[in-house]
Amino acid sequence: QFCKWRSRACETVKGKLSLGAKILQVGGVEKIFKQLFVVSEDEKLLKASQCYLSTTAGPIAGLLFVSTEKVAFCSERSIKISSPSGKSVRKIKMLNQSENVKKPSQKYLELVTVDDFEFWFMGFINYQKTFKYLQQAMSQISDEMNVAF
Repeated sequence: QFCKWRSRACETVKGKLSLGAKILQVGGVEKIFKQLFVVSEDEKLLKASQCYLSTTAGPIAGLLFVSTEKVAFCSERSIKISSPSGKSVRKIKMLNQSENVKKPSQKYLELVTVDDFEFWFMGFINYQKTFKYLQQAMSQISDEMNVAF
């Protein structure tokens, strides 16, 4: 009955549990990454973090992958985000940190693409570690870094 009153929160929790079960079923985050996204032979997965993608319809639970070539997000919910050119992959221009002024413990990562599209991620288990890996990946190949869904 609790879920009737808190349907959005319950759906988010169900999504996280479902995602965790899928990780175990497939055999780990690296296998999920390789199954869901085009991965080059030289590409290495640096970090996978459970988090939320902030949308106007509410947060979407999922996994944020940081590799040597891309930042990618997957979720149990279908997400289709294309650029003005119709492509689903965008080049990353900038990474920003932010926090809720009223609740400084709520931290956000913003990825801005070259076409000025903003992706806001939040709810990281280890925010600092994820930020560190994103910074590292972007500094090494910033002119080639992509975001994919």
